[in-house]
Amino acid sequence: MLTKSKEQRVEVLIDVQNLYYSARNLYKSKVNFKEVLKQAISGRKFIRAFGYVVRTKTGEEKPFFDALSKLGIETRIRDLQEFYGGAKKADWDVGIVIDAIRTSPGLDVIVLCSGDGDFISLVEYLKNQGKRVEVVAFGKTTSSRLKEIADEFIDLDQDTGKFLLSNKNQKED
Repeated sequence: MLTKSKEQRVEVLIDVQNLYYSARNLYKSKVNFKEVLKQAISGRKFIRAFGYVVRTKTGEEKPFFDALSKLGIETRIRDLQEFYGGAKKADWDVGIVIDAIRTSPGLDVIVLCSGDGDFISLVEYLKNQGKRVEVVAFGKTTSSRLKEIADEFIDLDQDTGKFLLSNKNQKED
């Protein structure tokens, strides 16, 4: 199994909704994406980061998207779909999988910031391609199988002081 080295080319794929809702539901807090990104890169060669986000009709999340961009995270934006009867959907799983497969040939490490078990097949595929796959997410809401198959699982629950914004910093998103 590969270990971390300064020469590794790293890409970070952030399932923003997954981390956002985990932080909100577990801790009534917001994610410190700057620290998550720093942890994911771990001093290696940073190639790029994608943040998969959802835009609502009100556009209230624009300052948050701008904050992600300032951190060097390229936002991939999908509009929230609203269905007859009030159901809402904005699923980025397929987009994340396609980006991971499309960009992986030029990378050594893919860091997936999501606890979603839907990504198990992706992690298996990338590992079969000789890539190191690390998962960064809140352990309490992460698929146990995803934790098992990742080359490394970084549990954000272990250092909430670092990975969550304190209430006085909540405006920073």
